[in-house]
Amino acid sequence: MKRGNSLIGVGVALALVMTTSFAWAGRLVIKGSTTVLPIAQKAVEAYMKENPEVKISLSGGGSSNGIKALLDGSTDIASASRFIKDKEVKMAGEKGVYPVPFAVAYDSIIPVVNPGNPMTEITTAQLKDIYTGKVTNFNQFGGPDLKIVVNSRDTSSGTYETWEGKVMAKERVTPRAQVMASNGAVVQAVSNNKYAIGYIGIGYVNSSVKPLKVNGIEGSEKTTLDGSYPISRPLFMFTNGWPKGDTLDFINFVLSPKKGQNFVAESGYVRLY
Repeated sequence: MKRGNSLIGVGVALALVMTTSFAWAGRLVIKGSTTVLPIAQKAVEAYMKENPEVKISLSGGGSSNGIKALLDGSTDIASASRFIKDKEVKMAGEKGVYPVPFAVAYDSIIPVVNPGNPMTEITTAQLKDIYTGKVTNFNQFGGPDLKIVVNSRDTSSGTYETWEGKVMAKERVTPRAQVMASNGAVVQAVSNNKYAIGYIGIGYVNSSVKPLKVNGIEGSEKTTLDGSYPISRPLFMFTNGWPKGDTLDFINFVLSPKKGQNFVAESGYVRLY
């Protein structure tokens, strides 16, 4: 699906939120995705400067943990780099929780290698072969003679689940893979090992790792928005029911084209608009 269609729905949601915005002073708790974390950190800092009477607690831990916290009532907002699963919706209904999603940004998952690796691109089929363990050396598809050290994310990660669906076609990652708890940990592992490969949200790409094109397409703002990059996704914040008070006001802040969406771009991700 092209991004333009989904933006219509986001715009309608934004309009609805904007028409009912008001603030109650208090405390907010936000838990969830490490992918969304850089956006949330910048938004929280700016929001509390504008609203010093509101105290916000922010933590990562993964998309699944964020949604779990929403279901057990220990967070006001769950950030997630994937949509809520059917089994989570069922659990929510059993607990009287009604998750409402707000798309807050777009992201592309970028495969990365060490800067010392001469490779510049890879295909989704080759990525699958690497991550299932079928291919163990870069030279098996024309790369350097380096035995591959595979870095993946833990199963509570929304990034892992997107990778599993879009690259692995639901096949299992090789048990030889090193499992990382965050995007930052993957960056560190790959930057320190010339044999390594990993995958990270576009906002975490920096000069310490080399991003690879996928199927000949570079992950960028343009290719994320037009849907041509093959491993892209929306990023979400979930609330229990339609948000009210400070929760609503903060969601408005993040969705605002002149406020929160600027922090999306500053964090290296792709704005909704």
